[in-house]
Amino acid sequence: MDFLLVGVNASYMHTCLGVRSLSAYCDIPFVEFTINQPVGEILRGIASRKPDVVLFSTYIWNAEIICKIIPDVKKIIPGAIIGAGGPEFGFAAKKYLSSLSDLDFIMSGEGEEVLNKLKNKNEKLKIDDEENKREFFEGLKEIKGIWFRKRNNEITFTGEQELICDLGILKFPYPFLKNEDCEKNPELNHKIYYYESSRGCPYKCSYCLSSTDTRVRFMPLQRVYQDLQIFLDAKVPLVKFVDRTYNLNPDRYISIWKYIVEHHNKITMFHFEIEAEYLSKEALEFLQSVPEGVMQFEIGVQSANKKTLKTINRSDNIEKLAENIKQIPRTIHQHLDLIAGLPYEDLESFGKSFDFVISLNPDALQLGFLKVLSGTVMEKYAKENGWKWMENPVYETFSTPFMPYEHMLFLKDLEIVLDAYWNSGKFKNTMAYVQRNMSLWDFFYKMTELGQKQGVFEVQRRETFWFEYLANNCEKSSPLYDLLRYDFIIRGKQGNFPQWYEHRYDKNRHRELLEENGGVTNARLDFAHSEYEIFNWDVTAKEPENTPGTFEKLIRYGVRG
Repeated sequence: MDFLLVGVNASYMHTCLGVRSLSAYCDIPFVEFTINQPVGEILRGIASRKPDVVLFSTYIWNAEIICKIIPDVKKIIPGAIIGAGGPEFGFAAKKYLSSLSDLDFIMSGEGEEVLNKLKNKNEKLKIDDEENKREFFEGLKEIKGIWFRKRNNEITFTGEQELICDLGILKFPYPFLKNEDCEKNPELNHKIYYYESSRGCPYKCSYCLSSTDTRVRFMPLQRVYQDLQIFLDAKVPLVKFVDRTYNLNPDRYISIWKYIVEHHNKITMFHFEIEAEYLSKEALEFLQSVPEGVMQFEIGVQSANKKTLKTINRSDNIEKLAENIKQIPRTIHQHLDLIAGLPYEDLESFGKSFDFVISLNPDALQLGFLKVLSGTVMEKYAKENGWKWMENPVYETFSTPFMPYEHMLFLKDLEIVLDAYWNSGKFKNTMAYVQRNMSLWDFFYKMTELGQKQGVFEVQRRETFWFEYLANNCEKSSPLYDLLRYDFIIRGKQGNFPQWYEHRYDKNRHRELLEENGGVTNARLDFAHSEYEIFNWDVTAKEPENTPGTFEKLIRYGVRG
């Protein structure tokens, strides 16, 4: 039988680590699509491979489209056997086997050994032989880790498959990179490459699927070094470690960091999900030497409410967490996470958590919404305590006993404002001023309230809109307005200035400043790559609000060509 693995990614830039790992281990072909592609295009791509057995890799972001595709696969490939795996179908096997009559079986847990046994057992069978198909389905009960229907339609599970203890037997999931240079290949250069150096997580966060199995296994260090070197030699743009908690063993994780720094190619960025509270003293000391552009951290804070943290089985030592985050140098991009919809977190409590996290000055603050996933401790807790959430993927929370639906919707709008003013990085000077003079939660709260009254969130808005929106809701004589003008003008040369922007320009003075700062060698290009502006405050000062007066600025854009 010919097997085909199918990955359906969230976007073109993503790669599906699941199907690639299975493909490399079992020597089975795979195809990848995205959820944005037409269903007909995906079906055509699958059918062109003429598979006997089609296996889908499932997650919360692709479950909906895969559910639509499965019945149609049976129509275009008569007699095809359809299976699935991955965290979404794997943790809700009964649900999907009950609702999808065309789905024949589901692999649960780690798939490499399960699929390898399935392939080897049926290698010589032919799909067009009904006796062979019966033999295939009879053989399912002999392989651990499989859910399937018996002849009487009863859904049964063959039992847990043993975990792979030696991760060193896994194959590198991107073998083609050994002979590639992504800088010279535009298609490869626009991909995110996922990598795992460990499996499992010892922590028991109640909302996380990783909490269902706390057994941790590590890839041998020498093997990790070999894999990292392949990424570095290929000059891939971004490698995201998918280890559920990367910094578990200090000797190990610091050694990997050291290898990356010592062999870095000045191109590849490495992304790690870490528990900052548990960073060792040696780790924090080492991080001080990490150059810019080498690493980025995603740190789950989730809440600053200690009662909330205890309830979801997370450490409540937020003081230690904050202390360690502050010691991570700014050369490392920091992405901090908050979750709305957790126990004991109402709008007021969430606001305090928000101010706690943003006071740590992350490069990005991701405001997420609790997803109640099948098989987690949180699912049981939510059912017993009055949570309401989506019936189907992505299982996002609608309301809790502490956060009504209207407040969750408010936070959805606040997330848009947060992304515009903080996460975009386009308003750094403006936001620094706001942060010095008021609670950022209060600022985003008020801007969201105004936006709802003005219908701001009813349509898509361009980046430049958010400059106008804030300008129209602040005093023109304030430092805030001047800093907003400054953030706007340093983005790049403007063609026509928008109506909200007060452009105080003097062409002769512009030329004089150019002559004072390097001279004018080509007037057209020098003017095209610079701007002149007058401000009422020194917008480049550490605290512009303390510098009233008249300040002229020459702003240069990049290299004069």
